[in-house]
Amino acid sequence: MMPKNALDVIDRKIIDCLQSDGRMSNQELSERVGLSPSPCLRRVRQLEADGTISRYVALVDPDKMGISVTAFVRVRLDQQDDRHLEEFETAVAGFPEVMECYLMTGEADYQLRILVASLTQFEDFLRHRLTRVKGVANVTTSFALRPVIYKTSVPTLLPQQ
Repeated sequence: MMPKNALDVIDRKIIDCLQSDGRMSNQELSERVGLSPSPCLRRVRQLEADGTISRYVALVDPDKMGISVTAFVRVRLDQQDDRHLEEFETAVAGFPEVMECYLMTGEADYQLRILVASLTQFEDFLRHRLTRVKGVANVTTSFALRPVIYKTSVPTLLPQQ
């Protein structure tokens, strides 16, 4: 693994460009970051090899797919030992509606972001799947009215010295 501070300004420019358009050609990328194509491609391949760039994806608009309900669900388990945490994480990893799942500090053990087509579909997910996961003690849900900020790009700014 590459140390966090091993990325230089050029690497960060490459990452920033590819986060904006992962399909841009190496020629265009090299022009934008100020390198010739061969060294630019070597840097991209190194960023991929060390896991800094982990994959390329298409970002899809949920509304265009008919998935317009976003729920944030906080889950508390009845026990927080490794076995119970692992069982919960394995179960929710198999639910396609779960877009994100974070192990948390505070009152809830987990925070999930759920995408579904309707409140009826959410109720079905909650009643027949999530609350039936072994060890779930409490679930609290908030519904998003609309996104205000939605980013997929990781900040590439250099740390302040």
